Amino acid sequence: MNRGRATVPAAGCVLWRRSRWGDGGLEVCLVHRPKYDDWSHPKGKLKRGEEPLAGAVREVLEETGHHCVPGARLPSAHYVDAQGRPKVVDYWADEAAEGRFEPCDEVDRLLWLPPAAARHRLTQPRDRQLLDALLDALHSA
Repeated sequence: MNRGRATVPAAGCVLWRRSRWGDGGLEVCLVHRPKYDDWSHPKGKLKRGEEPLAGAVREVLEETGHHCVPGARLPSAHYVDAQGRPKVVDYWADEAAEGRFEPCDEVDRLLWLPPAAARHRLTQPRDRQLLDALLDALHSA
């Protein structure tokens, strides 16, 4: 029970780019967090007073080494974190810009995958729902 516990605010992005294969396809960025041994979208806790979109862009840069162009707002994820606190993560569909990944303690691997492969690799069902929301947003743009 997490009654009385403050909600942890966080933000992230479903980071995407046009395929490097020149086939007009789409690739989605997934990050591996060794602490949880999971594959997810880049995200993290907001700093005090930080706006969610600014935090999402900062987290993408910190975790992937890539700058990004913010796009459509995606659904927020609501869950209980590993410490039993309620957590809300606001997400955006961001297109990747220039950058280069450097492994660190928080994120040790990064993959660019087509949506179908990303769906299989993602650890949490809520992250698969975000992938669907990204595809819907890009198709309706």
